[in-house]
Amino acid sequence: MNVLFAGLGSMGLGMAQSLLRAGHAVQGVDPDASRVALLRTDSGVVDVDQPDALVSAVLNADQTRAVLFGADGLANRLRPGGVIVSCATVAPAFAREMEAEAQARGLLYLDAPISGGAAKAATGQLSIMASGSADTFDAAAPLLDAMAETVHRLGDSAGAGSAMKAVNQLLAGVHIAAMGEAMGFAASQGLDLRQVVQVIGASAGQSFMFDNRAPHVVDADYTPRSKVDIWLKDLGIVTDIAESAGLPLPVMQEALTQFRATSAAGMGTEDDAAIAKHVARQAGVTLPGDD
Repeated sequence: MNVLFAGLGSMGLGMAQSLLRAGHAVQGVDPDASRVALLRTDSGVVDVDQPDALVSAVLNADQTRAVLFGADGLANRLRPGGVIVSCATVAPAFAREMEAEAQARGLLYLDAPISGGAAKAATGQLSIMASGSADTFDAAAPLLDAMAETVHRLGDSAGAGSAMKAVNQLLAGVHIAAMGEAMGFAASQGLDLRQVVQVIGASAGQSFMFDNRAPHVVDADYTPRSKVDIWLKDLGIVTDIAESAGLPLPVMQEALTQFRATSAAGMGTEDDAAIAKHVARQAGVTLPGDD
C-alpha cells in the first residue's frame, strides 16, 4: 500500500519502519525534518502517489484534527475510499467526531490507539485497541499486520478503541505513580534499589510499569521515552470521561495530582519515571543521580 505516515516520534518512527519492512511505500510527515530524514534514509521514498492510507501517530486531539482535516490536512491527499488509522490517545467523543468527518469525505476511519512503547513499535509488536466498520478493518488489515502483534477488535464504530485506551492509561498512570512511591519508600529504608527491582519483579507487587520504569530510576536515566506531561493529558482525558459518567476515581485522581506536582517541580519533559524523584525529594531521600 502507499501510506502517508504523520508523526515520527519515539513510537511513530518505529511503526513507519515496520510498515517499510512489510513492503509498503511510506512517506513520513513530521515537523522535525531530522525524523523525516531518518525514515527517508531507510526507504528512499520522498512522495507517495495517490496514498491508499494515512496513519496518524501524533500527540493529541488538536494535532490529530490539524493533521487530518486542517488547512493542509493530509486526508485531502487520500484516494477516494482511502483509510485513516488514527493512533493518538483521545476522548471517545472526539474519535466519533473524526470518524463522521472522514465518512463525510468518503473515507474510512479506524479508531486505533496503541500500547507497547517504542521498543515494540520498532519491532511491529504493538497492541492496537481498534474500533471501526468491517470495511475499515479490511482496508487497514495490511497495516495492522505490519505494526501490531495483537489487534483488539472492540466495536464497529469509532469510540470504543479510545475508551479502552483510557482504561489502559488509567491503570498505567496509577502503576507508574505507585512505582515512584515504592522506589522512594525503598530508598528511605536503605534498600539496594537494584535488588528492589529484582525482588519485586519476582513477587506479587510486580507490574509491567514497575519492571519497565524502575530501572530508569536505578540508572538515573530520565531520557524521555514517555514524558511526565503526557500523563497530564491522558489522565485528564480519563477524568473528563469519568466525570461525564458520574464516576469517582480517587486513586487515579491522586496519581494525576502527583504527576502535576512533578511537572510543576520542573520535570515535565523528563521521563515519567521522574515521578520517583518528586516523591523522594519531598522527604529529602536520595535517589541515584541525586548524590
